[in-house]
Amino acid sequence: MKRLDIEALRTLCAIAEHGGITRAAEHLSVSQSAVSHKVKRLEERIGCSLLTRQSGAPLLSEDGQRLLVYARRICAMHDEAVQSLSTRPISGHIRLGMTEDVTSSDLSRILGRFTRLHPNVSVRTHVRQSVVLQRELEKGEIDISMMQIFATDLRPSDTVLFTDLVHWVKAKDLELRCDCTIPFLAYDDDCFFKHWAMDIENTPATGLETILECASSAGIVSAVQSGLGVALLPGRYLTDEMQILDHQFSPPPELAYVLRVGRNSRSAHFKSFAKEVSKGVTPKVSLQVV
Repeated sequence: MKRLDIEALRTLCAIAEHGGITRAAEHLSVSQSAVSHKVKRLEERIGCSLLTRQSGAPLLSEDGQRLLVYARRICAMHDEAVQSLSTRPISGHIRLGMTEDVTSSDLSRILGRFTRLHPNVSVRTHVRQSVVLQRELEKGEIDISMMQIFATDLRPSDTVLFTDLVHWVKAKDLELRCDCTIPFLAYDDDCFFKHWAMDIENTPATGLETILECASSAGIVSAVQSGLGVALLPGRYLTDEMQILDHQFSPPPELAYVLRVGRNSRSAHFKSFAKEVSKGVTPKVSLQVV
């Protein structure tokens, strides 16, 4: 029976996640030749090519993509087993605040893995806007926040999960009159996109009029696509039905998805949870827009 080497599988995952052999070698703190050797040995063991090695082609071959699915699961289970057997049990309570954008990513999988690793730690969560979560964190009402902020507001202690660009968008068939106020779609009064857009330095000359407030990203996306007005949306939510208007408006700062831990949340269970989140979150989108 053919056996797969766990470190070779980990190398394949690093190549896929970091975009090539050179970056994978930097991430793994090994030489490029060592990475290439591991991949070659793995290819010889299973009898197929894993990398395309062609300019302009996808990084991984079809066999490589198929193996990558298993490699990620195997490495995750391996690390989970090692950690559960080599660390002292930790216990405690975590009050987690998060935004809807975060619940649309990998959080369910991360929470499931964390619960298996640390069954004596309870996690209680609720969903709010980023502005609200920041207030709750400052008051000590939550311990950890997973939220979006403008990159200009980053703190040295923040863990950046990933970043995105924010765009002014509208439906392609929506006509904006130059002599009328612009219909604006906002999340709600606590929407920091709205706060930024309504600032006198960023507001278009004709002004903005908020005609819809909806706390759901899926709702805002649907409203834009229906031609109700203009909105500020992260790039990950843009669709082919939208037109980007960045050249007509003041460009917003870059958006950062961050993990922020409260000042009094420095115990082992908080650190363990933060580590699992930063390791597991990806910028994929899973919105239901009807």
